[in-house]
Amino acid sequence: MNTLQIQGGKSGKMATPNNKENMFICFLVSLWYSSNIGVILLNKYLLSNYGFKFPIFLTMCHMSACAVFSYISIVFFKVVPQQMIKSRSQFIKIATLSIVFCGSVVGGNISLRYLAVSFNQAVGATTPFFTAVFAYLATFKREAWITYAALVPVVAGVVIASGGEPGFHLFGFIMCLSATAARAFKSVLQSILLSSEGEKLNSMNLLLYMSPIAVILLLPAALIMEPNVLDVTISLGREHKFMGVLLFLNSATAYAANLTNFLVTKHTSALTLQVLGNAKGAVAVVISILLFRNPVTFIGMAGYSVTVMGVAAYGETKRRFR
Repeated sequence: MNTLQIQGGKSGKMATPNNKENMFICFLVSLWYSSNIGVILLNKYLLSNYGFKFPIFLTMCHMSACAVFSYISIVFFKVVPQQMIKSRSQFIKIATLSIVFCGSVVGGNISLRYLAVSFNQAVGATTPFFTAVFAYLATFKREAWITYAALVPVVAGVVIASGGEPGFHLFGFIMCLSATAARAFKSVLQSILLSSEGEKLNSMNLLLYMSPIAVILLLPAALIMEPNVLDVTISLGREHKFMGVLLFLNSATAYAANLTNFLVTKHTSALTLQVLGNAKGAVAVVISILLFRNPVTFIGMAGYSVTVMGVAAYGETKRRFR
């Protein structure tokens, strides 16, 4: 609420600290939504509509930007205190996480070549299902039965959406599913590998160390698996004068998505982030349909809606029965 302050016979509204904090959080959420949706749409445009069919090289560009911008944010702007790697064992753990993270991002980018963003987001919404499975396999920690029951509509919704997807592509679906599983596995692996107090890193410092490792891994992979990437990139740059700007903007947006994800979590909570993430997926679906005009069916949208409701139910049961 606003407070009313009277000075010299004139009245004016002054924002309370609580209001300022709420406005700042709304601003952060807006940036988070914009950067996340922006990088998905830019990836789709580059990989499907622009003729730039190099998902591994594109991921390498993203990781390069994350490495540079993370260093600038932490070392120069002091967004968070820098945490140092303390042992060889910790470095190996970070490298392992980097490999899994690379797999998830590359898989997601490959899937965007073949699948509509709307269906890609529907499959991506099943992340909680894979997280629950990997967490159980790794730690044998059981959740309440109602928590597992909430995962049924998460999976059922994707099955329904798959049947109603007019542009269904099996390879794209497998890559998207693999990327979603790798994303979930990375979060479980992170909680296990960096669980000791001496090895804990916040997400910004983890990104700082993971990104250069990812670049080292992705560069030879791109040169071997996408041998004509440099020639095509230079050719596209001559044909489209904004090619370089588009690649830079795409890479910078990928980093902004990671930065704002951290800041939103810091100023709210992990549960709030999950709820906002569900809504973000729905917004991305609507925007992608409007921009790319990809055909959607009632069955497809119904399936996606079931998945989102299942994810919301899963988050609520996790909160109540933890």
